[in-house]
Amino acid sequence: MPTITRFAPAPTGHLHIGHVVNALYVWETARREAARVLLRIEDHDRQRSRQEFEASILEDLAWLGFVADGPPVRQSERGEIYESALAGLRAQGLVYACECSRQGITASAAQLSTAANSSERRYPGTCASKNLPDAPGRALRVRLPRSEERFDDLLLGPQVQVPSEQCGDLVVRDRHGNWTYQFAVTVDDLDQGVNLVIRGVDLLASTGRQIQLARMLGRREPARFMHHPLVMKSATQKLSKSDRDTGIREMRQAGMTPAAVIALARL
Repeated sequence: MPTITRFAPAPTGHLHIGHVVNALYVWETARREAARVLLRIEDHDRQRSRQEFEASILEDLAWLGFVADGPPVRQSERGEIYESALAGLRAQGLVYACECSRQGITASAAQLSTAANSSERRYPGTCASKNLPDAPGRALRVRLPRSEERFDDLLLGPQVQVPSEQCGDLVVRDRHGNWTYQFAVTVDDLDQGVNLVIRGVDLLASTGRQIQLARMLGRREPARFMHHPLVMKSATQKLSKSDRDTGIREMRQAGMTPAAVIALARL
C-alpha cells in the first residue's frame, strides 16, 4: 500500500508557527517514506470557519514552500460522504439523538470517578435509552462499546486507551448541525486512504476513539500515528491563532524570509 498522509488546518484563524512545526513533520516524514501529502481544509465548524482564513493559510503555505499532492479538499463540501457513513452506523443501531447541554454533561462528568482522564468530559449516556427523534437542536451520538485500543505511536511508543472510559459515546453531529472533528476526520482518513496521521501531541487522546470509530465504519487496518511535541506559549499554555507574535503573516510583514521562519519552527 502506498503511504498517504495529510496536512489539515482549520480555517478559524491565520497560520502560526505551530502549524509550521506540524508541516515540517508531515512533509519531512513524507519525503523519507516517499508518501503523498494531501491538503485537507477542516472547515466542519461553519460558525467559526472563514474564507479569508483559508485563503491566507493557502498563501502562507505556498510562500513557505509546502506543496501538497493535489488540490485542497474541504470538509464543507463532503456532506454526502458523511451522511453515507452515518447511515452505515444507523443501520448497525449505533446512533441516537441527545438533548443534553454542555453544562449538564460537565456536571455529570465531575461526579464520575471512572474516567481515564479527569480533565476530559465523559458523557454518561443520559440519552442512550430515551429513543429521542432526530430533531433540530439535538446532537447525534454513536455508541462506543468498551474496547481497549492499543497502538504504537511512531514517536511516543506503545499506547493503550479505552475510549468509552475517556469520553463516552461520541458526538458525530452537534446540535447546530455541524459534523464534529472526531467523526469528520475519521471518515475523511478512511475515504481518502490516509494511513499515516501526523499531528500534535495534544490530539493523542483522540487516537483510540478514532481507531475504534474507523473500525465500526469498516476500516480493516488502522492508520499509523505520530504525535509530535508542540510549540508552547508557556509551560502550560499552547499557542493559539490569536497569538499575533507567532503568526506567519506578521512574520512576513516584519521582513522574515521563508528560511528564517522554518528555522524558527525547528527550535
